[in-house]
Amino acid sequence: METAALIVVLVIALALFFDFTNGFHDTANAMATPIATGALKPKVAVLLAASLNLVGAFLSTEVSKTISHGIIREDQITPIDFLPIIFAGLIGAITWNMLTWLLGLPSSSSHALFGGLIGATLVGASTQAIDFGMVLSKVVLPALIAPFTAGVIAFLVTRLAYALTRRYDNKPDGRDGFRWGQIFTSSLVALAHGTNDAQKTMGVITLALIMVGWQDSAHADPQTWVIFACAFTIALGTYMGGWRIIRTLGKGLTDVKPAQGFSAETSTAATILASSALGFALSTTQVASGSVIGSGLGRRGSTVRWRTVGRIAVGWVLTLPASAAVGAFAALLVVWFGGWGIFIDALLAVAIIIGMFLRSRHNQVDSSNAMSEVADSGLAIKVPRKAPPTRRQRAILREQAREKAEAQAREKAERKKTRADAKASADAKKAADAQKAAERKGPQR
Repeated sequence: METAALIVVLVIALALFFDFTNGFHDTANAMATPIATGALKPKVAVLLAASLNLVGAFLSTEVSKTISHGIIREDQITPIDFLPIIFAGLIGAITWNMLTWLLGLPSSSSHALFGGLIGATLVGASTQAIDFGMVLSKVVLPALIAPFTAGVIAFLVTRLAYALTRRYDNKPDGRDGFRWGQIFTSSLVALAHGTNDAQKTMGVITLALIMVGWQDSAHADPQTWVIFACAFTIALGTYMGGWRIIRTLGKGLTDVKPAQGFSAETSTAATILASSALGFALSTTQVASGSVIGSGLGRRGSTVRWRTVGRIAVGWVLTLPASAAVGAFAALLVVWFGGWGIFIDALLAVAIIIGMFLRSRHNQVDSSNAMSEVADSGLAIKVPRKAPPTRRQRAILREQAREKAEAQAREKAERKKTRADAKASADAKKAADAQKAAERKGPQR
């Protein structure tokens, strides 16, 4: 029992660190757009996101139930075997989070967690211990449907925003006001992120507590101290900024107009909040990316770089198997070496974390330089500096061209008439002079 208690403590510590990485990994989903458009200062943005992540973590526990009583059938695994599996799965998730953070790549922390747990369970237990029906309905299908749904909503909202603020006769259209709207919508995304992502760690810790007998399996709700611990940890991670990923997404969002950012954030928040209420553990990164693409398609003159979207999609596809492979390897060490395998896993986890952190110091990115130089991998949407005219503007331009042509024709006719009149006047004067000369010459004879 003492060994199980020690493993639970290690699981809780590792789960909270995963929660921390989840916070700084996904800050960009809510705050890259308002930072890039100038709606919020960088440090103000991450402080606001951290505060709302903290609040959001207390609003719902449906997603945590999906983790603690969902994808893994804990009744088919003994507690002494299952606790190392959770530990190994967390190592897989953290490894992928740290690697993608170091590379500045937006990826799904949620899928990293699921992949790590599934890989560790396959090696440490069996395939029967995984509820693949629950994985399909609560994880895979939302991952496929949610980005598409968010993209469609963002497309429609962007169309509506530009239709309501259409420019007429070169008058201001009021679209700069969307920067103020972005403060509200990005805050809503941060709040939604707290309601979804913080609960995943709550579910992992609750699952560990149930396995060791410190919580009744009939009660799936996380304990109060678990909610507080996960809420504050993800808020702290969010405040740290995740500037590498903000830098990657920031340049891609810099040329996106405030109306597009407003629409994308509105769609992202609506999709995540609805999914949290239904208990779907989806990826906020994928939802945010789908919203950005939808808003890009919804604005006339914007271009979606599908090659870049494809590269990001490949990263999403690799998240689940890559984290599962690391989780499976960590579980394999436990199977081979028993208790010493857990000790080796712990040492490897610490080494990975410290190694990647030290590597990141060679090219430090913080709030002062996050937007100064941006990786091309974030250029999902590119918008020309000068968008083509609208239908109304084209009609106005045609009318102006017609009026200009008529004015030029009148001016040309007037010049021609003036020249003709001048020539006629000159001829008349010449004839008069000739007549006078003839009259003077006549009398002299």
